[in-house]
Amino acid sequence: MGEIPATDVVTCACNALVAGLDSPALRMLAACTRAEADYDVPDLLPPALDELGLIFYPVGSVAGQEAVARALAARMLAGELTPRELVFRIHQRFGHALPLAERLANLDDEYDILEYGDRTPAQVDADVLAEALRLTQHPRVTPEPTDPLT
Repeated sequence: MGEIPATDVVTCACNALVAGLDSPALRMLAACTRAEADYDVPDLLPPALDELGLIFYPVGSVAGQEAVARALAARMLAGELTPRELVFRIHQRFGHALPLAERLANLDDEYDILEYGDRTPAQVDADVLAEALRLTQHPRVTPEPTDPLT
């Protein structure tokens, strides 16, 4: 979904092999050089995920966008992003068009008007935390089929 560079995907494939996961497509993905990654990862990632029994979300799919929103929320809960960074990235990436994450986009707007209201940054942070928890616990959706005949 464009959230990480292709070279990071190759690094993850290498780490997966070291951790004991293995499949022919995963080996091909891990063998990509940095120069090849941007070109080859888009073609190699779907079969590698399929061989490992993982879901590949088509670019631009609602299911993929929801997975990105959930992953960003999980990163915030893990301390990798601040609440403000989370809502900014959600708002920047999806605007108010992704129903699952619209509350986070609205909270980004609330940060922007803090000086004009009666809320504190800590209060908005608490709302972001609650929404991130809800988002990460939201039931996963089945990805949309990529082949109209399936």
